[in-house]
Amino acid sequence: MSTVRRPRKTMAVALAAVLLTAPLLGGCSIINNLTGGNGGPIGGGVVPGTSIPSDFPKDDVPLIDGDVVLGLSVPGDKGEKAWNVTIKVDGADAFDTIKGQLTDAGFAYKEVSVTDKASSGGFTKDPYTVLVVVAQADGSWNANYTVTNADTGQ
Repeated sequence: MSTVRRPRKTMAVALAAVLLTAPLLGGCSIINNLTGGNGGPIGGGVVPGTSIPSDFPKDDVPLIDGDVVLGLSVPGDKGEKAWNVTIKVDGADAFDTIKGQLTDAGFAYKEVSVTDKASSGGFTKDPYTVLVVVAQADGSWNANYTVTNADTGQ
């Protein structure tokens, strides 16, 4: 009997979906194991904000300037990490700035969707995969970064 393994890319997309919807999960137990931007655990479904996690790879993954709305890190089962950071930005064209920052840092770009209401794209550079979504919510624009370990084929 053979075992079917799901590629890391699928896991990264699933993790991104969880992180992007984390504020909607309220009291779900998955949030209780996440670490917030202040370095403390998220308890009772409370999602922290206002700072970048202390272990975020800021030397490797540039972030746009702006007020941090949400910052958290997620430990993996084999020592790997994933991070989610949401930053308030001025508008839709912030995506072009972010794209430039990441490609200037050596990340390869894969367009996911670009419209006048929201833009998203994937960026890869070993050992990271970065999913960026810039969208408007409740009248303000935010850039959401989900950073995971890149699938190196190992």
